[in-house]
Formats: sequence, C-alpha cells, structure tokens
Amino acid sequence: MTGQEIFALMNSNPAFFLATVEGDQPRGRGMLLYKADEEGIVFHTGTMKDVYKQIMNNPKVEVCFNDFGKGIQVRVHGSLELVDDNALKDEISKHPTRQFVKDWKESGALEDFYRTFVVFRLKNGLATIWTMETNFAPKEEVSL
Repeated sequence: MTGQEIFALMNSNPAFFLATVEGDQPRGRGMLLYKADEEGIVFHTGTMKDVYKQIMNNPKVEVCFNDFGKGIQVRVHGSLELVDDNALKDEISKHPTRQFVKDWKESGALEDFYRTFVVFRLKNGLATIWTMETNFAPKEEVSL
C-alpha cells in the first residue's frame, strides 16, 4: 500500500486503537481520528485524561486501524507532537462529526476549552500493513 492508500483507509475507518505506556505497563484504548494526511495522523483528547498524561510522559505510541471489510490492518508507530493551535481546535469543534466537541465548547463543560482540549499529531510514522495473505511474510514498513 502507498501512503495515500493508507491515509484513505484511516479516514474511511476513523475508529482506531492507541497504545501508550504508563511506567512499565502498556495501555490501549479506542480513539476517534480527526484526519490523516501528509501532515500527519490527527486526533484529540482532554488534559484530564490518563492518555494525555501518558503521552506527555512518553510520546512514543502505536496506532492500529482496521478495514474489516477488506481484511486489512494498519499499524503505525512514531512519536506524537502536541498541536497548540486554537484555529485547529475551532475547526475540529465545528466539524459535523464532532458535535460532541462543539457541545463541550459551547456549554462550558470544559473549564477552559483551549487549555483542556488538546490535539495530537503523529508525523513521519512508520506503517506496517497486515492481511491474512501476508500473515507470515516479513514485515515491511511504509514511511508516512
């Protein structure tokens, strides 16, 4: 798969799993992608969450996307960067798939929206593609 095909798979299957580390214990959870393209894999969370603290302590992560219909799994590892961009936070909160974020912003549910709503980006990750057909083949990484 090319990088463009990988980004298309991610954007078509926005629910993904994120693996972080807390001390010596791995932590995994489901997340919701905002977008994936040449600029990186972008998602968000809140500063009150354990995942935020884990990322800030160790930004090395792995994400895992699945296209169950095609039987393709894509794992990407790399380091996250915090994106401190209020215009991007506004863009996310106005996106039709993020009504819940808009509600948080407008209701005041988050004490200081721009401080507690955080955006992360994984740039220059290395992707590994898995299918049943390639199950036993040597892994090949694709630079994103």
